[in-house]
Amino acid sequence: MEAQHKPGFGIVGLGIGRAHMDAAAASKISTLVAVCDIIPEKLHKAKKKYPFVHTYESFDEMLADPGVDIVSICLPSGMHADFAVRAMAAGKHVLIEKPIDITEMSARRVIEARDKYGVRVGVVHQNRYNACMAPIKKAIDSGRLGRLILGNFAVKWFREQSYYDNGWHGTWDMDGGGSLMNQAIHTIDLMRWLMGEVASVRSVMGIYAHDIETEDMTASVITFKNGAAATFVSTTCAYPGISTDIQIYGTGGTIEADADVLRTWKLRDSADEEAEEEEMLRLYGAGNGGACSADPTLLVGHQAVIEDMADAVINGREPQVPPEEAIKSVRIIEAIYKSARTGEVVFLD
Repeated sequence: MEAQHKPGFGIVGLGIGRAHMDAAAASKISTLVAVCDIIPEKLHKAKKKYPFVHTYESFDEMLADPGVDIVSICLPSGMHADFAVRAMAAGKHVLIEKPIDITEMSARRVIEARDKYGVRVGVVHQNRYNACMAPIKKAIDSGRLGRLILGNFAVKWFREQSYYDNGWHGTWDMDGGGSLMNQAIHTIDLMRWLMGEVASVRSVMGIYAHDIETEDMTASVITFKNGAAATFVSTTCAYPGISTDIQIYGTGGTIEADADVLRTWKLRDSADEEAEEEEMLRLYGAGNGGACSADPTLLVGHQAVIEDMADAVINGREPQVPPEEAIKSVRIIEAIYKSARTGEVVFLD
């Protein structure tokens, strides 16, 4: 029996692209074939780590590599759609780092190109693969949390000014925003995925501790079509970087996490509430590291995303986060920025 073809990854952009590179190299169902960057030093480091990898300074030359089946787009956010479309036109499947792009209009170009060229496109929202997220999602979808009432989401991170001095972070044309679009978009995605479709936002934003164009703090009140409400805060001013709060309250109980670390699990329908919470905290209270130690087969982070994308290509299915899902986070963020600029409530269709 002929061995199944392992899709080959080509990575463009060796910033966050290094995580894609390492995950593809470690994959059991795909292979790392090529990397591309305009900075030779980054290519030299990649070649030293993975001597078999093909290195390119030209994106078009990497697209011509017949071993590349999937292109990971890991460039400044405002370049994502342009490079994704070029890759699809060359017949490649595409995996795009978050955000899919910085505007809904640009993101829709990705969907149009995917449909035109008949390829698979996935978007990286790897926090959905945090070990505690599957049981949280299941508890909500199965009704154990009851009717959702309130969410509290707060991305309280920190960035030095030097982070923004690289030329594109904190700019409207390449980053699409600041703490919200770059750092907090993962939590925007989780909020909508867990709590439902957004109905409206009312927001403020400002620049408090950095010399940038965009913002380093946003605060929003968000309503959902199911009647629930949430607060959402993003900042890169919370020295030295504090937490990523994910807190959901319903008529059936309370679930709280800090990023990948489960903090609270109290469900009213539990036969033994204290024992169930103790077991859940045993499984997920030490974050992804603890969960993976208990179950070595568990995939989290970029490794899970790479495996999902490769499996989607192999089996001809949609990736777990297709463009239609990813575009929703961009729409919410655009609405938050619009509300902050106008001082008005912004309603989403």
